[in-house]
Amino acid sequence: MCDTCGCNITPGNKHLLEANGRLAKTPDGNQAIDVLQSLLHENDHQARHNRQHFDTRGVLAINLMSSPGSGKTALLEKTIELLADKFRVAVVEGDLETENDAERIRAKGVPAVQITTGSACHLDAHMVHDGLHQLDLDDIDILFIENVGNLVCPASFDLGHHLNVTLLSTTEGDDKPAKYPVMFRAADLMLVTKVDLLQVLDDFSVEKTTRHFRELAKSETVMTISSKTGEGMNNWLDWLVDQLSEYRAALKNGQSRRPNIQSEGAAKYVLEISHHQHAHSHGHKHDHHDEGS
Repeated sequence: MCDTCGCNITPGNKHLLEANGRLAKTPDGNQAIDVLQSLLHENDHQARHNRQHFDTRGVLAINLMSSPGSGKTALLEKTIELLADKFRVAVVEGDLETENDAERIRAKGVPAVQITTGSACHLDAHMVHDGLHQLDLDDIDILFIENVGNLVCPASFDLGHHLNVTLLSTTEGDDKPAKYPVMFRAADLMLVTKVDLLQVLDDFSVEKTTRHFRELAKSETVMTISSKTGEGMNNWLDWLVDQLSEYRAALKNGQSRRPNIQSEGAAKYVLEISHHQHAHSHGHKHDHHDEGS
């Protein structure tokens, strides 16, 4: 469980942290929820600082999110090969342990910074900021941030990036957007990966997974892609070129881009409970269930 993002707070146990709940206060009498809320506030402050770094240098930062094994690193390897003569690329890699993915990226001749999170199930803005100190942003056009493999928490954290790309591999099941709506609502683009396997998989439907995505009121583009065969790569590269062009045009007009952060994710319960406690501290009355109900 992750104490940094609050994903150990669930609908089933949040009553313990509400006002008068058994865990609402630490042993010394301080409200534990205030610490979590402050962490989220500080993350957003750091994210704005990171985005200023990117915007000052015209670096488009793209956050890649997915389950473990969906093909994020393979996609980056193929992308780097095809973009080598067009744009300068760098990568921030997030994993619980090892430098395996960063080493794969460096082998392609581009800078890669590995961030090992230990037990944390996502990157946060402070981790990314530390990684940026190891990169020369003046020599980068597109920075890819490969987030920790997780279909929940990464969608709730602003890293200072501009766009979210969510990957779904054909080996995972076509109902993932319906089962993990928070992650897919955050997507500015959904990539259905490993489509070369569709010839041997009879239980995955691109049409069905696209329908689930659209049912989340998502009109963003859905692309099918294979890093192994190259299928769909041209569409992906065209999308990147368009996004970089639009981003830099916006910068000239004094604007930037912000990611679609999903407050209904892990952070939602922290903020809801904090608001609930604040109301009680001012004497407001609310109907709520007793701890035993």
